[in-house]
Amino acid sequence: MARLIWLDEYAPLPHPDQALPEGLLAAGGGLSIERLTEAYSKGIFPWFNEGEPVLWWSPDPRMVLSCHEFKVSHSLAKKLRQIGRNECSAEARIRVTTNTAFMQVIQACAAPRRTQLNTWISPAIQSAYGAWHRAGRAHSVETWIDGQLMGGIYGVNLGTFFFGESMFSRANNASKVALAYLVAFLQERGIQHVDCQQETEHLASLGAKPISRKHFLTLLAQALQNPPPKWGSGQILRSGTLAPRE
Repeated sequence: MARLIWLDEYAPLPHPDQALPEGLLAAGGGLSIERLTEAYSKGIFPWFNEGEPVLWWSPDPRMVLSCHEFKVSHSLAKKLRQIGRNECSAEARIRVTTNTAFMQVIQACAAPRRTQLNTWISPAIQSAYGAWHRAGRAHSVETWIDGQLMGGIYGVNLGTFFFGESMFSRANNASKVALAYLVAFLQERGIQHVDCQQETEHLASLGAKPISRKHFLTLLAQALQNPPPKWGSGQILRSGTLAPRE
């Protein structure tokens, strides 16, 4: 019978197959870069409320977006065409960038939402992923409108796999624009899958699908055999490439 496993600081994370039916695998330990890298490499992620011990999850099924199956609505497609036509202009109202405001993005994702009483993106999570960003593994994509940060997404890249963590929007479609540019950016670099962790109607509307934990771990193991692509920072063009620096 499966049971919750308690970790000390140095104990390795157990295999995801030992998770409880709802996906909870273990509790305890810290959020060092080494621990996070171990966890994500095993298909495990932290998810807990402030004041709780670190809780480690590996749900079955797992929600995954295949980049070639990303769904773009008619209204979003129209918006993307408008942005693409003007993205190289000095007068462009909307620009999409990567790794130019990571902490602003994660803090915006942590802000309370109307349907939530609290957030799992606690100060401890922000600090840990900020350190991971500085180490070159956690990344953000930002949507700017008239110079103001209006939407974004952040996540983690290991091998040729991307783990989406959270996104936010302060304007209509701003987070979806960031996601669309992220998908193009990933495809340009040979990354074909985005881990979305848990199933929601919103993610399904964007093309994500639930797959078995076994299938997910197989895809992840294959991706981890590849070196991570060079990420960089700056403006992303609709083609998925970075704009030349002036």
